[in-house]
Amino acid sequence: MKIALNGATTMHADLETDIRAAGAAKFDLVELWASKLRTYLASHTIADLRALLSENNVEPWSINSIEHITFRTPEDYESIKAQCGELSAIAGEIDCPYIVVVPGKLPDGATKEQIIDESVRVLNELADISEPYGVALAFEFLGQTDCSVQTLDLCNEIVEKVDRQSIGNVIDTFHFYAGNSTFEAIDSMKPEKLFIFHINDAEDLPKEQLTDAQRLYPGTGILPIAEIKAHFDKIGYDRMVSIEIFRPEYWDQDPFEVARKAKAATEKVLGLAQSARFIA
Repeated sequence: MKIALNGATTMHADLETDIRAAGAAKFDLVELWASKLRTYLASHTIADLRALLSENNVEPWSINSIEHITFRTPEDYESIKAQCGELSAIAGEIDCPYIVVVPGKLPDGATKEQIIDESVRVLNELADISEPYGVALAFEFLGQTDCSVQTLDLCNEIVEKVDRQSIGNVIDTFHFYAGNSTFEAIDSMKPEKLFIFHINDAEDLPKEQLTDAQRLYPGTGILPIAEIKAHFDKIGYDRMVSIEIFRPEYWDQDPFEVARKAKAATEKVLGLAQSARFIA
């Protein structure tokens, strides 16, 4: 299983630092944070970015992310489509296979059928934009109660209804737990439809009190990571795992040290390297 560093884990670092920290910690992959990418490209070329990735022996796996893609005003939706075109063009030039897209807020009174119909429509329209660049879209449900797609169970229904090779799922351990997704939803998946696996842990708090700021290094909290991994093994998923931790405490630390700790923790909790050592 290849391991990626997600730019959210080192949010205060710039893109070049993210890539160099990933290379120093011997990550295989990086997930590029979109705002950092735009800042970098304001003063660098695509050729510079390709050279930076190559120099540090890491490959881009995704660009994170286009937020709140569904239930938008017509004006806002035009911006969503423009972002999809912009990021797809960049991804295509650097051989980055995926862009993460996130469902919108839950409208008052929206039914399950309305959520599915809106999500399917938007994913199809955005796929029409990304596919010519050779880029697929990874749909990430969020476990928070204000998100229109809160579980893997519903996300699977939507992805299956879209039925395009370029549309698949993201599973994030935090959102899987917080939104009460079921292990049966993993068991029912085709492994090729899981485009991205985000790993993290969380403090021991009631679900309704958990926020992204309570995320922790994998293996240091209460999330059912071992069980999730067992179900991945059951369906034969072993492509990649990406460390995504929105913890302000970590953002203020040395990104090279954070990257090293995050990778060691992930290797240990998933059993990817028997010699992995994690320093808390």
